[in-house]
Amino acid sequence: MKTQHIVLSLLFVVFASFSVNAQKKTDPLVKKETFKVWGECGMCKKTIEKAAKDSGATAASWDVDSKKLTVSYSTAKSSNEKIQQAIAAAGYDTRDLTADDAAYDKLHECCKYDRKAAAAKAAEKEAQKESNHHH
Repeated sequence: MKTQHIVLSLLFVVFASFSVNAQKKTDPLVKKETFKVWGECGMCKKTIEKAAKDSGATAASWDVDSKKLTVSYSTAKSSNEKIQQAIAAAGYDTRDLTADDAAYDKLHECCKYDRKAAAAKAAEKEAQKESNHHH
C-alpha cells in the first residue's frame, strides 16, 4: 500500500511538471510587435511606454535612437491599433497614425520632434511649386 502511494505521488509530480512546462510555452493570445514612434528624449520614452501600457500592452520598450517601440499585449485585451491610438493621443506620431496638432502642441519643448506629417506636407508643397513652375 505504501509503495502504491509513493508511485502515485511520483506520477502526480511528473504530470504536474509537464503541465507547468506546457503553460510556459507562448500564449497564442500574446502578440509581440515593433513599430516606429516619433519622439526625442527620455521624457518621451516614459510617456510613450506609459500610453502603450495604459492601452493594454503588458510590456512596452521604446528605443530613443531607433525610434522603435516593442510591445507585447494580449489580443483578448488590446490591439496594435488601440496602442497606436493611445500613443497618438499622447502627442506622438506612430507608424500608422499621426497625433493631432493639439496633442503635439502640449508636449514639452524638448519632446517636439520632426513630424512625419510636416515632412510630407513640405514635400507636397515643394512638388506643387515645381508643377506650378512648369505651367
